[in-house]
Amino acid sequence: MRNSLLLSTAFIATASASCDRTFLNDFTALYLSAQNRGNASLLTTQLLPSNFTYTEQFQHANISSPSSILNTPLNITSYRSILDPHLCTSFTEIIVTDPKHPYVIGVRSEGDGKFVSKIETLVSDAGDWLFNATGTAYWNSREKWDPIPVADQDTRETIQAAGDAYFNRFGNVNVTVPFGTPCARLEGGAYTDAQMTNASTCHLGLPSTMNVVDRRYVVDVDMGAVNIYVGFPGLDRASNVPAPDSHTFRVEKGKIRYIHTISTCEGHPGCGLNGTYTPIVGGGQ
Repeated sequence: MRNSLLLSTAFIATASASCDRTFLNDFTALYLSAQNRGNASLLTTQLLPSNFTYTEQFQHANISSPSSILNTPLNITSYRSILDPHLCTSFTEIIVTDPKHPYVIGVRSEGDGKFVSKIETLVSDAGDWLFNATGTAYWNSREKWDPIPVADQDTRETIQAAGDAYFNRFGNVNVTVPFGTPCARLEGGAYTDAQMTNASTCHLGLPSTMNVVDRRYVVDVDMGAVNIYVGFPGLDRASNVPAPDSHTFRVEKGKIRYIHTISTCEGHPGCGLNGTYTPIVGGGQ
């Protein structure tokens, strides 16, 4: 159903205007209220009157459609937002553990300080990559994502470079990714640090023949975080079409501490790997 949504408006270029955190924070709060109520019309005053773009699963969609996730009331279990005033972008990770229909959702917005010009929503649920909202909520709740003290904050260039190095490594075995120790990866409901030890690592083996392109960034210096939207090549072995994907990295003193992924499979359960891929650590707590 998500793939059948209609184009609502024209494409608009990636945001480049700066704004303040208050604008991004206020819009995020409004968005969460609209999603909780299942009422996209609550956002009307904040959306660019013309040339506004809305997507679900990287496909142009009609934000007012009854089938839009924004018009589905959701009892949100938890969420986390990162804000990028430099690019006037934001990203919010939303977890819904309602047994009637659990979700893990990523929401990326672009604006100019007055209006929001684009919302890109990734909706993952049953059948998507390692999906387990209960496990996601459990492991997420045990992590520490406090704001970084000013004296310890990395530059936005350092934070973004850490995320880029991770994806660059997928195409070049010689790239060094600045994984910290400890480092934990939350991938669907699977977690790589179930024991919560200081020796945990994200050095889990990565491919070296994938070129990950079309990267869109949200960099939050205060939170030491970068979210990157990409079309992930090779994830869907059934169709070999790049899958809509979100990776969020927490970076502390130049090193990656946490990685959260949201990957959708678009009609190919498990992205073509169900029954052939075993998660390193299960997250069904």
